[in-house]
Amino acid sequence: MKFSVLVERDEDGYYIASVPELPGCHTQAKTLDQITGRIKEAIELYLETEGTKPDGKIEIVGVQFIEVPVK
Repeated sequence: MKFSVLVERDEDGYYIASVPELPGCHTQAKTLDQITGRIKEAIELYLETEGTKPDGKIEIVGVQFIEVPVK
């Protein structure tokens, strides 16, 4: 199975990965190499406990940064 994974970096420098198709499926790590292995493990554990049918297929088509003035 193939899943979209979102990876963000928090204010402390940790990477946070989440799978939008699998609610509650997320993990964190200090490096990108670590986050890849950990999110694979999180997905496998999620599928073991919740089943192999995701909530819905989500296709990520891009990321945009929008700038707005702050008053």
